[in-house]
Amino acid sequence: MLFDHCAQCQRCCNVDAGFPPLEITLTAKEQKKLGSVCIETSCTHLGPKGCTMGENKPFGCTLYPLSYNPNNKSFYFDTDCPLMDDYFDSLSIKDSDANQHLSKVNEIIVQLEKTDPTFLQTNHEVDVSYFDLKRVPAVHFTPKQKIKKSKL
Repeated sequence: MLFDHCAQCQRCCNVDAGFPPLEITLTAKEQKKLGSVCIETSCTHLGPKGCTMGENKPFGCTLYPLSYNPNNKSFYFDTDCPLMDDYFDSLSIKDSDANQHLSKVNEIIVQLEKTDPTFLQTNHEVDVSYFDLKRVPAVHFTPKQKIKKSKL
């Protein structure tokens, strides 16, 4: 599984010495529930097998290693994540982990464009200032389209 490596790597949940703390961007609902999530050196929700928040982790963390630019409706990838090449390569494979991840976050983004567009803008601004991003190769849908399942 593509993301199994994440529990071992944990690079995204740690801030290297000399870098400023990373304030995780939260949706309006997440702010009410969590207040804030800031990674000064290591995320307090990081356990030996990865995130201890499970499905309740902030959407910014679920989205990672992707970043979504609401201005041009494009996805970008943090080049520091060691999964980048495998992620890009597996986008051409139907039902791959990468395609499932991209589809899942796309569905949430479609909703956030309606309910919390400020989050999307702020999250991308933080990502641009903190990460080196590379545009994700073209995918078969755009954030305003619904994903249709083929009838094979």
